[in-house]
Order: sequence, then C-alpha cells, then structure tokens
Amino acid sequence: MADQQARLSWRDGSIPVSDQFDDPYFSIHDGLAETGHVFLGGNDLAARFASAAETGADFHIAELGFGTGLNLLAAWRAWETAQEGCAAPSVLHFTSFEAFPMAVEDMARALEAFPEVAHWAERFLAVWDGAGACDLGNLRVNVITGDARMSLPEWTGAADAWFLDGFSPAKNPELWQDDLLAAVAGHTGAGGTAATYTAAGFVRRGLEAAGFEVSRTPGFGRKRHMTKARLR
Repeated sequence: MADQQARLSWRDGSIPVSDQFDDPYFSIHDGLAETGHVFLGGNDLAARFASAAETGADFHIAELGFGTGLNLLAAWRAWETAQEGCAAPSVLHFTSFEAFPMAVEDMARALEAFPEVAHWAERFLAVWDGAGACDLGNLRVNVITGDARMSLPEWTGAADAWFLDGFSPAKNPELWQDDLLAAVAGHTGAGGTAATYTAAGFVRRGLEAAGFEVSRTPGFGRKRHMTKARLR
C-alpha cells in the first residue's frame, strides 16, 4: 500500500473530487459514457478485442491514474463481451500507475453511480485491497503505487493500449511531462495506441516528440476535442 492515500470530497454525494488536485475523478455528466468514448473508442478496443478473441491472444492495457477503477471495469466488461462463446478465453492484463490510491470503501461508493458495471464492480471489489495485484481469471490487474515518473521507467512491461487519465494538465502537470510521455512510448508495443480526454497542445506535442502519430478528435460532453495517438 502506498504511503499516501487519496483525500476526497464528494460533489452531490456521488462524485468524488480529489482534494490533492481539486479535480473530479470522472465526468459530472456521465463518467461511464466518457470512458467509453475516450478510452475504449479512442483506442479502437471493440475491434481489437474482437480480433484478440478470434486469435486467442491476450491484450495489455496500461493506464496513468487508476482512480475509482471505472476505466478498468468498462474495459473488463467489453473484454468479456468480446470473449463470449470462446472455448478458451484469453486474458486482459491491466496495469495502472497511481500516486494516491483510493480507499476501497470510497471506490465502492463512487462506483455505485454506475449500475451498468455493478456485476464487474462486485467481482473486483470482492478481491481488491486497494493496491498491488489480483487475478480474476480472464483479468489480471496490477496497480503500481507511487510517482509514475519513477515507477514507469522501471516497469518491464509493454502495453497494447494506454489510457492517459491523470487529472487535468492544468492541475496535475507532472503526469503530462515530456519525459513521462516518452516513457509511455517506450513501454508501448508495436502498433500500440494511446488516448486521453485532453487536447492540450503541449500534451499533443509531447506525444509526437515521443514517437506517436497524434490526431485531435471530437471530445466527450462539453470537451470539444480529445487526443488519439498511435505509435509509429
């Protein structure tokens, strides 16, 4: 367990807001829909999960900012949907880097706002103790706590897709620096992708400098644009 745990306030009784960064953990409009649009859609995961199911291949997602675990649950739901009918389901690996892990009881409270993923939340929370690794058969989770600027360069894995979901670049600039984005690129498999809700110019330039082909596409809700990237 990390030394520092997330400190929260609650907006409208159901939306967790980070006291460290003064930023909500998910969209006040519909956090699950935002995850679907930005991270699943931005990485073309429906098609890639279907391809993995056909070939029996595993798939690896990595993430900056674990938060409530909502992105994990949305991806796991999509993975299981793609794997339906497979005689030997393959494994979704999910690695996340989180400086301030959320207490399990706070995570459970936040996820109550999304009954669509309650089935996956219940299974995950039944074995989750707040950090570290757990094995749920077709899902293997590893949340690496501490400063990603130090832990990511030391990670030995490589992701097929990245969820860049740190708090706003204006409030959490450390998680969007060029050296960290270069580390993301260095831990991305051939043809791998990344997606994020932000279209900040310095983030897009940092991804391009790291070796990604970057495009700006329509964002979710009130956000006009988001960013998609594919490793050259």
